[in-house]
Amino acid sequence: MAERNRRTVRDLRRGNRARVLQRLYFDGPLSRQELGPATGLSSGSISNVVTELDAEGLLEEAGVVDSDGGRPRTLLRVAPAGGLLIGIDIGETRIRVELFDLALTELARTERLLAQHGYDVGRIVGHVRSGVADVLRDAGADPRRLLGIGIGVPGIIERDAPDGAVGDVGSVVHGQTIDWSAVPFEQLLRAAVRVPPEVPFFIDNGAKTLGQAEMWFGGGRGAGASAIALIGSGVGACVNHGDLLDEDRSSMALEWGHTTVQLRGRRCRCGSIGCLEAYAGAEAMRERWHEAGGPLAADADDETALAALLAAAYPGPGGEPDPLAVSLLDETAECLGAALGDLINLFLPERILLGGWAGLLIGPHLLPDIRRYAQEYALRHAGARTTIEMGRLGPDAVTVGAATLPLADFLARGGSRPAPEPRPSVPAPGFRTAADAVRKREHPQIASDATG
Repeated sequence: MAERNRRTVRDLRRGNRARVLQRLYFDGPLSRQELGPATGLSSGSISNVVTELDAEGLLEEAGVVDSDGGRPRTLLRVAPAGGLLIGIDIGETRIRVELFDLALTELARTERLLAQHGYDVGRIVGHVRSGVADVLRDAGADPRRLLGIGIGVPGIIERDAPDGAVGDVGSVVHGQTIDWSAVPFEQLLRAAVRVPPEVPFFIDNGAKTLGQAEMWFGGGRGAGASAIALIGSGVGACVNHGDLLDEDRSSMALEWGHTTVQLRGRRCRCGSIGCLEAYAGAEAMRERWHEAGGPLAADADDETALAALLAAAYPGPGGEPDPLAVSLLDETAECLGAALGDLINLFLPERILLGGWAGLLIGPHLLPDIRRYAQEYALRHAGARTTIEMGRLGPDAVTVGAATLPLADFLARGGSRPAPEPRPSVPAPGFRTAADAVRKREHPQIASDATG
């Protein structure tokens, strides 16, 4: 009974700290007097929590404001220097690694191109390992100040392994379009990335990390329900319900790119036919433009090809639009509009945002047509209450969103750091032991001699 009471007191204290930190992070700076009604805590509890957090270096003063007839009130905010975060975007064309402070101000970044080697698992892990080392070194940062590493990846994330054959493998990635079959990505990263053992890893779908970034800092903030579309070489989406500080808030990633927009249509890289991604993904647009006779070099990458396609369709003053390019982009806009109509009918979002590097390129040109087609394909009442806009955070949104994964966990724990976890007995940088374990789970795509 005594142990149960101690747990209850500890949980209550952590919950109070979390309320204060979250409110200051999203709505600060605030005074102690404002924190009371904002959190529902008594003035005594506020005083205790603020004293603790300040002593731990998690709060700082942010000026003073006059009060009615009393002493000026000191404003508080979460101290940016209270910890470090790493966000990683495992994208279609590159890996981007960024180091942030608690205010999500970028301190260092590095990129690794993927075009030559694709999604070889061992090489991806090696890129992450070296990228983390690079940003910590470039910023002169102490790895012991890291609060966590967040990673956005393509595919479906399984939180727990279906069996215990190889121990605690953590998050497992199923990425059919990149030929990852139940890859124990977290286990491989824990074995390879040289950070203190207490630093947690958070792995999630890239569209979901993009959505969280837009909900926290971009165009999704304030929406009770929203959908965020990630359009890159592939296509994905996430749906969010609830306010930032709503305990019942939910967010889920959708394999939206593999919903059908054309019966007996084009073959998608997932193996199916007629998928949205086979028409609206940058890789598919490159292929379609090449098939239509577009003037592309044989080795043109997706970004170069999409820029050429847009230049042909929208040549600027004095130029003649290429009718094939215009027709191709109109078909793309209709496919996106129809698929957004499905999202509207299924989830009734108040707001839809278009993001991803390709979405940011085509959006300024196609957004009016996408909106028009979405209204045609959606139910009238549902469509009338949904706005479709561009995302506001630019091409770094997935990386920023990835960094919010450890940040959200840190805030929810009231600023406490997790206890050290045992590291898997896998040598870095070789991965041999992990690769052997993976083979037992039938993952032959990971080479035993991968060195990154």
